[in-house]
Amino acid sequence: MPSGAGRAVCGVYEIHPERVERARVALPEEGLLKRAALLLKALSDPTRMRLLLALRAAGELCVCDLALLAGVSVSAVSHQLRLLRQARLVAFRREGKQVYYRLADQHVEALLEGALAHAEEDT
Repeated sequence: MPSGAGRAVCGVYEIHPERVERARVALPEEGLLKRAALLLKALSDPTRMRLLLALRAAGELCVCDLALLAGVSVSAVSHQLRLLRQARLVAFRREGKQVYYRLADQHVEALLEGALAHAEEDT
């Protein structure tokens, strides 16, 4: 196999100013980029994905239910849910001493569906 074959590397260094400017103008402000990165980071853990997918299927679950489904301790689930709340991926409500979690909104469901669909595609 020739050197560099199969690698996506430019053979010559050349700037395309019009394209660069179009991309620069399209970039959101820094705060929005950071919030989006936090959201994607929260989705990057298999346990958190499992929790989110369980909530998508069930609609609403308590911490004990989620711990059972994820196969981890209640304490571990609480920690993961805190990260998911910070990323605004889940919402909760209290009913007496019980706390029930659900997906924050339809955007979260769309993110999950898109991630799964992309992961299922052949490379």
